[in-house]
Amino acid sequence: MTEQPEQQSDRHGLKRELGIWSAAAIVVGTVIGSGIFLVPSAMARNVGSPLKIFGVWIAGGLLSLFGALSYAELAAAMPEAGGEYVYLREAYGPLWAFLYGWTQMWVAKSGSIATLATGFYIYLANFRPELGKVWITASLPIGEGGSPLPIRYGQLLAIGVIALLALINYYGVRVGGNVQVTTTLLKVGLIVAIIVVGLGSGRGNFANYHSSTPALGGILGFFAALVGALWAYDGWNNVTMVASEVRKPQRNLPLALILGTSAVIAIYLLTNLAYFYVLPAGTVASTDRVASEMMRRILGAPGAAAVSLAAMISIFAALNGSILSGSRVPFAMARDGLFFRGVDRIHPVHRTPSVSILVLSAWACLLVLSGRYDQLYTYVIFASAILYGMATASVIVLRIRRPDMPRPYRTLGYPLVPIAFVLGIACLIASTLRSSPRESILGLLLISIGLPFYFYWKKRPSV
Repeated sequence: MTEQPEQQSDRHGLKRELGIWSAAAIVVGTVIGSGIFLVPSAMARNVGSPLKIFGVWIAGGLLSLFGALSYAELAAAMPEAGGEYVYLREAYGPLWAFLYGWTQMWVAKSGSIATLATGFYIYLANFRPELGKVWITASLPIGEGGSPLPIRYGQLLAIGVIALLALINYYGVRVGGNVQVTTTLLKVGLIVAIIVVGLGSGRGNFANYHSSTPALGGILGFFAALVGALWAYDGWNNVTMVASEVRKPQRNLPLALILGTSAVIAIYLLTNLAYFYVLPAGTVASTDRVASEMMRRILGAPGAAAVSLAAMISIFAALNGSILSGSRVPFAMARDGLFFRGVDRIHPVHRTPSVSILVLSAWACLLVLSGRYDQLYTYVIFASAILYGMATASVIVLRIRRPDMPRPYRTLGYPLVPIAFVLGIACLIASTLRSSPRESILGLLLISIGLPFYFYWKKRPSV
């Protein structure tokens, strides 16, 4: 890895104010959300035994690490705002980049923000049950199955949390980065405390690691569990979206990707080690809140409450990282003339993509009110996986098409590492298409809605 001169800002005017700790905190903070508290239960129902679950976590972790190693080369070579948008544009042209950005803006990233904010209020409702009460019901037939749409107090709180974090990131990437570092350190500390309590309680049994429960099993069960694991690992790529605001990107981006992803793998394995030390497979499979059940057995109700607090802080950090990173994608699209004018505006004082932050956050707030974000996200998992695989494959494509491109970092294990990631994604795509053909096709149709906008913006004269 060769060192490049440090720049104070990128060529578009965004300030490079994120150091290695902020960049690594974006990786760890956006990956570790609610997944580690929820996913093990579904995994147990799919594969049946703790040892197989550990195998799935390791497989998902290695795939994510292979992706991080591949993205490290791309991020160091092209440290621009937008992440995958930039890589797809350079490797395959603007159409594929646009489809990625369109998906992120309207469904994937905005839906993820809405999901996290809703998860925050659901955990807070353990302490304040009134958040689950209906505030008002919209009489229009826009709810589930054409029924009236209820709006709960908790949804208003979720919108308030999104607005707060949008405001924080509006006022400077350094402010958002500092919030990310602080909340990530706090949540990692709380998760480590959960691990220590679980493994050190003396209330467990090593025989639990050899327990089993009825499960789907086989290849279908493995891939179903792997989908859950990859969802829990999702987000390691987010730091590449803010590449234009990372100091010494040729050094710090690869380090943040590799060290951050490795840290998450270690945390997930240790957390599951604690879960299954205290709980047998059957109990894990029967409860959606594994961490809460483990802590309840050890410390009673206060232990379960502590897990809810840890989950809220974990989700808060992931939410901040998602707004901080995700807002750079529509900014990059608008900068290329492939999105609404003005979204590429940089705040004259704070040097942030202020309009893009507000637009993404406002749309996520509307998704919170609609209650349809999780359904939309299910639809685009198939198409998003295709685009992720293409982005990783662009390491190989660009090695062939642009061999003279400066590459301060080169992927360790090339070409086997990116090929392994792409093959893993291909298996995931095949499994998703087989298990959810209707949702997969609807997702492709949903994304194709963006094509008329692409051709309009492509022909629009630049100002």
